[in-house]
Amino acid sequence: MSSMYALVDCNNFYASCERAFNPNLRNKPIAILSNNDGCVISRSDEAKALNLPMGAPIFKWETFCKANNIHVYSSNYPLYGDMSNRVMTILEQFTPNVEVYSIDEAFVQFKGFENYDFKEYGNQIRQRILKWTGIPTCVGIAPTKALSKVANKIARKFPNETKGVYVIDSEEKRIKALNWIKLEAVWGIGRGLQKRLKAKGCITAFDFVQLPDEWVRKNFSITAWKLKKDLEGISKLKLDEFQTKRAIATTRSFEYTYSDIDNIKERISTFATSCAEKLRKQGSSCHIIYVVLSSDRHKKGTQQHRASKAVSLPYPTNSSLTISNCAINSVASIFKKGIKYKRAGVIVTGLVPTSNHQLDLFETEDPKHRPLMDTIDRLNAKYENYKIKFGSQDLKRTWKMRQERLSPRYTTNINEIIVVK
Repeated sequence: MSSMYALVDCNNFYASCERAFNPNLRNKPIAILSNNDGCVISRSDEAKALNLPMGAPIFKWETFCKANNIHVYSSNYPLYGDMSNRVMTILEQFTPNVEVYSIDEAFVQFKGFENYDFKEYGNQIRQRILKWTGIPTCVGIAPTKALSKVANKIARKFPNETKGVYVIDSEEKRIKALNWIKLEAVWGIGRGLQKRLKAKGCITAFDFVQLPDEWVRKNFSITAWKLKKDLEGISKLKLDEFQTKRAIATTRSFEYTYSDIDNIKERISTFATSCAEKLRKQGSSCHIIYVVLSSDRHKKGTQQHRASKAVSLPYPTNSSLTISNCAINSVASIFKKGIKYKRAGVIVTGLVPTSNHQLDLFETEDPKHRPLMDTIDRLNAKYENYKIKFGSQDLKRTWKMRQERLSPRYTTNINEIIVVK
């Protein structure tokens, strides 16, 4: 085979990060909470076995967790992000072709590895990551990206038989795997496509690949056809090179509910500034600013309100000043007195390259904005913790989640480094 793909997936990643620095948690049920300690977003296998549901609001399941000795933690994103970076760096030692797919999984491509024993190579990857980071992984290897995902699911589902590594390297294994995996578990098949395929009698991935190519291309998207060919063992889904995002969002739940416009304006200004910084980082400017504001939907006895507003700009911008002012004006127009708001967000879209976009003859941005933004970005990068802010932001305040169950940031904060006694 000219090349093979692997999908390397960290097992119960958030829980595994906690265990790496606290061995007392091994074989114990663990649950990780979302922003502001809201809902369960990650569970160890032991917590799953106790039937703690994904997305469970912790205030409803607190008693259950205590009764079953489930260790509940706030999301420790600095720790998880750093551990993820360590895992991805290790993968680059095995092949230069690595696509980071999410915080806990990556596709890798093996070119020129014709004489390799991929089962043994997968074991080397697992062992090195485990030894150097303490994070257990599963590795699925196959001739295409879609099949490597299937192989990874088999490795995860049957740990005793596969030892965490499964290779689809024959037609017999491919057909057996496609007959095993249900349609809803196939990577890339969303609910809409799933529904339409089930109407055609497709139950498994194997049923899907039996459909005629012409019919799939006519009735579905080109991506669905590429997925079908990938599952047939013909590589059509390549490793993604860096892609510019088509929209950038900063949405947050507030630490407390707010019913005054001044606090909400300050939060919106901070979120808008964050979006503008992300735009500049990827060399983009936006044409549309979208602001959302909503009350706490979990508080059933209170008056609910959710509203949004989109603003189209006559010229593209990545200026924090422009985007922040537009966002503040928008949120003021949708704000309602008497409502206790819990969540807000700013989304920028209609993105174009900053270096190459259509100019407007009559309306342009103040040319002083660009050098000002460059200077602010440079100073904030140098001194960190966003020393330079705008007048619409609270100078003493950073966005802070409720994190009452936070473990130490062992690897990113010198004051919380692990102590060996």
